[in-house]
Formats: sequence, C-alpha cells, structure tokens
Amino acid sequence: MRKEQMVGSRLPVGLVQDLEMIERVEQTDRSTAVRKLLHRAVSDWKREYYARQYGDGRMTLARAARDADVSLWEMMNYVRQRKLAAQYDLDDLRKDMATALQKAGSNPAAESK
Repeated sequence: MRKEQMVGSRLPVGLVQDLEMIERVEQTDRSTAVRKLLHRAVSDWKREYYARQYGDGRMTLARAARDADVSLWEMMNYVRQRKLAAQYDLDDLRKDMATALQKAGSNPAAESK
C-alpha cells in the first residue's frame, strides 16, 4: 500500500497568490506548503464535525475526541469554546458516582483513611 498519493486541483488565481506568499514566508516548496495547509484544514474540519456530532447527542465526548484525533482534554476545551451543550445528564452522573464509590471501596488506601 502506498503511503502517499498524488492529488491535483485547479485553484483560483488569488488562492495561488496567497500560496506563493506562504511559500516565501515559510521558505518552503509548494508541495510542502499545500500539504501542511491541507493537514491543518482537515484537522480543523474533523474537530468541528465530531464536536457537532457530540453536541447533537450522536456520540460520546470520548468517541468524538478519538475520531477527531485529538485528546479528550482538547475536545473538552473545544466544545466549551464553541459553547456546545454537554451531553451529560443525571443518569450519567449517578453511574459515574456509583463507579467512583465502587472503586474507592475496593481501594485499600481509601479504607485505611
């Protein structure tokens, strides 16, 4: 399986001019500049898309972070910045509290305190 694949695209003149400016500033060739910019754009798109999926209740925050290729903390911060409603209800809190209490009860260090 190939690690890279050639992709071609026609670009508007203004976008090519912006790309040339970026090449000069970054002191890099066109292929590298396009690859970096495309990587950033795809990462931003994935983070936004999966955050919306979480906000719509279609997936958990952990899954959204995993699918977007970011850490859970990064996704939590992104969701907070975008002011998306948390998909966490009273039942989720009860389950988390039961799990925490169960783990605390089975922890010998917690029993000695």
